[in-house]
Amino acid sequence: MNLKLYNTLTGSLETFKSLKKGTVRMYTCGPTVYDVPHVGNYRAFLFFDLVKRYLWFLGYEVKHVMNITDVDDKIIAKCVKENVSLETLTAKFTDVFKTDAEVLGIELPELLPKATEHIKEMIDLIKVLINNNNAYKTDDGSVFFKIDSFDDYGSLSEIELDHLASTERVADDEYGKENPQDFALWKKWKEQDGEIGWDSPWGRGRPGWHIECSAMSMKYLGEEFDIHCGGVDLLFPHHENEIAQSVCGTGKSFVQTWLHCDHLLVDGAKMSKSLGNFYTLNDVMERGHSAMALRYLLTSSHYRQKVDLTNEHLYSAGQAVQRLQDFRRRLVEAAGKVTSHQAESPVLADFSSAMKQDLNVSEGLAVVFDWIRETNRKIDSQNMSPNEAAAGLIALERIDSVLSVLTDDLIQITDEEQALVSEREVARKAKNWSRSDEIRDIFRTKGYELEDTPKGTVVKRIYKTTAES
Repeated sequence: MNLKLYNTLTGSLETFKSLKKGTVRMYTCGPTVYDVPHVGNYRAFLFFDLVKRYLWFLGYEVKHVMNITDVDDKIIAKCVKENVSLETLTAKFTDVFKTDAEVLGIELPELLPKATEHIKEMIDLIKVLINNNNAYKTDDGSVFFKIDSFDDYGSLSEIELDHLASTERVADDEYGKENPQDFALWKKWKEQDGEIGWDSPWGRGRPGWHIECSAMSMKYLGEEFDIHCGGVDLLFPHHENEIAQSVCGTGKSFVQTWLHCDHLLVDGAKMSKSLGNFYTLNDVMERGHSAMALRYLLTSSHYRQKVDLTNEHLYSAGQAVQRLQDFRRRLVEAAGKVTSHQAESPVLADFSSAMKQDLNVSEGLAVVFDWIRETNRKIDSQNMSPNEAAAGLIALERIDSVLSVLTDDLIQITDEEQALVSEREVARKAKNWSRSDEIRDIFRTKGYELEDTPKGTVVKRIYKTTAES
């Protein structure tokens, strides 16, 4: 069965075929580094990660590029307000993003190009667009793209040009636009920009937001590549503008397949600071939920459906993760000393078949949990051989190479905590149940459960239930 993906550009489910056999070149819109990312941002970043991991699962080599937007209006305004340099501010929040990504199990690409390090490439592309009569310079030193010079404008978002409002706020420096719908490729330097600006053939200024992604994606992936991912909020105008300036600059198609994930809701409403439902990763974890529960929740629904972040949904996600982790431990125990097996578990083919239908992860998970239920029955009835368990463990690890939720099971405890575990085992052998229970309660206050198994005590993370909330 071939991989089928819903291509936003054509509005249809298509069989995916990479431009170069065995290799996928993929660009994803990265963070704008002026503040701590919120969980809505991570719905998109986790979707990108899922796409890449499943392509790896299928055997593709993936060349992935994700940009870091480290210059735009919001960043400049914050630098001026806080009297801090562009480099200092953006480095701080780039580090926050990378730390959060690691906690969430996001495999960041090797290529994380920064906009400020690619000003030359942006200027070169703008020069081409001016020469091709797709862009023009205003008297004040800004440069705008001529939307009416590109006949296919609106093909991605299905927006009709006749009904299109201005894609840029009309500020004092934009009165020179030939058409209020035209968008900025280069913005002239203003006094309130402070020291932030670059020299160009049109005067000192800075790039527009849209030109950044075109210049960087084409530099590292070529003028045509396979997949461009983003949140649905970027479909217009950002991705629409990317297509226009890239196609006009090269005369080529730019991107073969466009993938967009839907919004994250919080308790059924759009996330906003004014509603008091604006959360970061740390906010979620401080409420007692694990990073893996959040990852599971944000990736377990189909990417083209909205996800509702609620306490109840996070509890359910945590329980699902715990079920996967408990199952892995049971397989390890049943496999014993057998660590490999040539036979492949049929669950892999069933999981992959579901995922090949436009990354239908919810159906894939249903297959996995049916398999877990059946396998647990075999283990309970002692009808599972060590070889079967070893094959099952390999299958689970392959599935988790896509889901990436089992890493949270590897709990690191201190030497003092390990001493308490050992003391409790001695107490249990001596039937000193009061001390055994006392030590168990100590771990429960830390958010851990002690599970007694034939091979010793296992320290597990406790995932809250709705009743405990």
